[in-house]
Amino acid sequence: MSFTRRSVLKLSSAALAAPMILRATDALASSGSVKVFAWQDYIQPNIVEKFEKDTGIKMELTTFGSNDEAESTVRANGGKGFDIVFPSITNVPGYLDDNGDSFFAEVPADVTTGNIIPSFLRDSGTLGGVHAGKQVALPFDWGTEGITLNHKVLPIADADLSFSDLFLQEAAKGKAAFRQKSVIMGVGLYLDAIGEVPSNRMLDVYKSEEDANRVWAAVTKWILAHKENIGAFWNNATEATSAFKQAGCVIGQTWDTTGLLLNRENADFVYRAPKEGIITWMDSMAMLKGAENKEQAVAFMNFMLQPEVGGMFANNTGYNSAVNGAADHATAEFKTQFNEVYTPAVLNNMWWWQADTAFFAPIRDKYVEIITNA
Repeated sequence: MSFTRRSVLKLSSAALAAPMILRATDALASSGSVKVFAWQDYIQPNIVEKFEKDTGIKMELTTFGSNDEAESTVRANGGKGFDIVFPSITNVPGYLDDNGDSFFAEVPADVTTGNIIPSFLRDSGTLGGVHAGKQVALPFDWGTEGITLNHKVLPIADADLSFSDLFLQEAAKGKAAFRQKSVIMGVGLYLDAIGEVPSNRMLDVYKSEEDANRVWAAVTKWILAHKENIGAFWNNATEATSAFKQAGCVIGQTWDTTGLLLNRENADFVYRAPKEGIITWMDSMAMLKGAENKEQAVAFMNFMLQPEVGGMFANNTGYNSAVNGAADHATAEFKTQFNEVYTPAVLNNMWWWQADTAFFAPIRDKYVEIITNA
């Protein structure tokens, strides 16, 4: 899955235009440095400051805005130039050199993997975190794609909310927003749930080229039959927010941060899970084999896997840490929103993005183009 899902909460929007390098001015060089390549809002100034103060290691932070950008940069550099990278875990299998070997090293034994929520560490293997039988990427955080809606305009009960509401609600005509790469999954889950397009809960699109074409062709046909509801497409967090604030959309399939931040500004907007299952992603943390600063990289990984730092990360970004106990260090506002959205029923009905198969992206992109140009 290639996407640009991040919003920068403490940096200017202008910083989104290009990769940015952030270096702290009070770094202590006595213990060396670590070169980190992360999503734009992951490692914010308060985390840099605490890391350098606690470890005496200087952090050199370069940021990226999409999985495509991250992977192409690592590949162009031959797997060198950075120590730590934060890929989406489903993209880890794509970080291969010309010999089919992973650019990432096996996770060192002295990394505190026991701090990670056990089920996340377990599931990370099938989602892309294991290569050739070795754990090369660790769960770092997770988030979801659900429905953001204006409850004042669309007073839909949480238990009744569906991906289909993007297209079947009269009040949403010309006022629904979504990212094309995501909506074909959400609508596919709806059509599978009602038995119109059987897809084994959309896992068939990973199964074979024939199945992927069968399912996505039917899903695309359904979307185009209801295209009068389309109000805006988005491809990053800024565009998703603008769809509601500027384009007048009242409902959209969005990342959690879009809806949660809108809710903080205007209580009419809420972020909720569709009954078909909330789409869930996991990002990871991995060390490159070509890392020049391996000891410092281990120190950085262990720092980021502390519950207190996990809580800082959650407060900074709105994403959910994969570290055990991180929620104990989150703000009351974060906890309240988390509990409103992620009820036990929602947590038991998650749909995880899977590791991409070779044919997945090319076939998906074919249908995304059809939807975009319709």
